[in-house]
Amino acid sequence: MRVKCSLCDKNELINDESPVAKRLRNRPIHTYLCQDCHDRITNKTKERLSTGRFSLYKDREEKGQL
Repeated sequence: MRVKCSLCDKNELINDESPVAKRLRNRPIHTYLCQDCHDRITNKTKERLSTGRFSLYKDREEKGQL
């Protein structure tokens, strides 16, 4: 399956039977990121987390639901 990275527009070939290819076929809302972009985003996020000024907000738990 031919895919295109949504950030850098690099074209790649992935195996048709891979979980990523199945996810892209069955749920078109999902986007593909090449390994370079994925690693870059991961490293930048880890750097931001290590500064202490960045926090991930978690969903609120609703109390008293019926």
